[in-house]
Amino acid sequence: MDERFENKLKELPKEPGVYFHKDAEGQIIYVGKAAVLRNRVRQYFQKSRTRDPKTEALIAEIADTDWMVVESELEALFLEAEMIRRYMPRYNILLRDDKSMTYIRIDYDSDFPTVTTTRRPLDDGARYFGPYLSSYGVRQALKLLRKIFPFATKRTPNQRRATLHYHLGLDPGLEEGRTSLEDYRANLRKLIAIIEGKRKTIERDLEKDMKRLARQSQFEEAAKVRNQLFALQRLNKQVIFSDKEFQDISKDHALNELVDLLGLQGFPKRIEGYDISHMQGTDVVASMVVFTNGVSNKGEYRKFKTKKDHNNDFYNMHETIKRRLGEKNRKQWGLPSLVLIDGGKGQLDAAIRARDEAGCSKIPFIGLAKREEQIVIKKRASNVELNTVALHKLGGFSVESEDFILINVPHNSNLTKLLQRIRDESHRFAVSYHSVLKAKRQTSSLLDDVPTIGPATRRKLLRTFGSMRGISQARDFELEKVVGAKKATILKQYIRADKKQQK
Repeated sequence: MDERFENKLKELPKEPGVYFHKDAEGQIIYVGKAAVLRNRVRQYFQKSRTRDPKTEALIAEIADTDWMVVESELEALFLEAEMIRRYMPRYNILLRDDKSMTYIRIDYDSDFPTVTTTRRPLDDGARYFGPYLSSYGVRQALKLLRKIFPFATKRTPNQRRATLHYHLGLDPGLEEGRTSLEDYRANLRKLIAIIEGKRKTIERDLEKDMKRLARQSQFEEAAKVRNQLFALQRLNKQVIFSDKEFQDISKDHALNELVDLLGLQGFPKRIEGYDISHMQGTDVVASMVVFTNGVSNKGEYRKFKTKKDHNNDFYNMHETIKRRLGEKNRKQWGLPSLVLIDGGKGQLDAAIRARDEAGCSKIPFIGLAKREEQIVIKKRASNVELNTVALHKLGGFSVESEDFILINVPHNSNLTKLLQRIRDESHRFAVSYHSVLKAKRQTSSLLDDVPTIGPATRRKLLRTFGSMRGISQARDFELEKVVGAKKATILKQYIRADKKQQK
């Protein structure tokens, strides 16, 4: 360890935070969290400690360490997971001992919503949050949050009475109707907001609710809300889900590189990413993902269904950005600090035209071309200015045309990893929404044409058999049990005719 690095370690604070070990080339090779940064980071360099070979290999490569101080001891759970997803440090993967990461699963849209943890997220309609490295930390966090926002963890078949957890204040008591499904989902929305880092917003909402109930002389309900508010404020000292706006983004490596390279006026607190998804011009959708202070903020994600199906990504992107920057959405969502378009020159040009038409020409726009992962900026229009000194420092180069500059930055740089993460999230979100619309259209197309099968009967069939495939494979007596003999006969005739057409 050289003298400079040794002196830097002496500056380590005693506060909680996340630390970044880097190699001699400045690449982040490990991300970790600590209750006390000074104690945890120094442990790596104590000669008296016994370590496994993988940890010894990590320590041998550490040439520098940076850190970010956070507000509370356990806040690192969310931040550590996000930074690992962004930077993909190789030692975080090597030191995991092949264990899967943990996700929080909330099946919000179910008629009996539950909150659980899982290591394998499925495409089952539930909402997933994560992944998190520490399954113990996630379980402890949910244990504490459950005391404030009671939730069910499982549904017992034929259960009619409220469970013991209800009497302990940990369960909503849906079995006996102690809480309505509407109120329970409102409670889950608060829980989801806490997980997404909106604790301050929820505290303000609870305070408003408490005062409103008190004015209406509903003192018992006001007291319940007051207890929730006080418990949530105390939770700040225990739970890692806290407010992203309190992170010191000036120490975020990727954002620093982004500001320097593009000559931005300040750190982009809200980065929005956009992508288009469709199948040959049908079910055209667009996604808007939001990264607040460099961290994904899923509560702010939005999706758009274009007003008409059009097999033209430039047209679709233009419509999406123009709608996003419409007066109503500007008031509701605010304005982005930076916009990232998934695509090259054509998509970026269409987005910039829509931005200018909406009267928001000061917002910086850039693109990320898929093939070579090139950053695309439009001259005199993107509101960014390439810093060639910063580009050479990153080991990159640029190619200019009459109207555009294509910036090539090494794929292993922090900056590229951040932009790739935003782009991949916007792509995933768009494809997910497109798949939902496509499946809905394919399922509803046949049932819509069947006489006597109305909306209520369609829902009943889909609830019972799960999909159009399940309906077509059902036996006659099974269909008769659900819709009656007459409707079942007509439905079977249409299913047989549809199968013949497909052949």
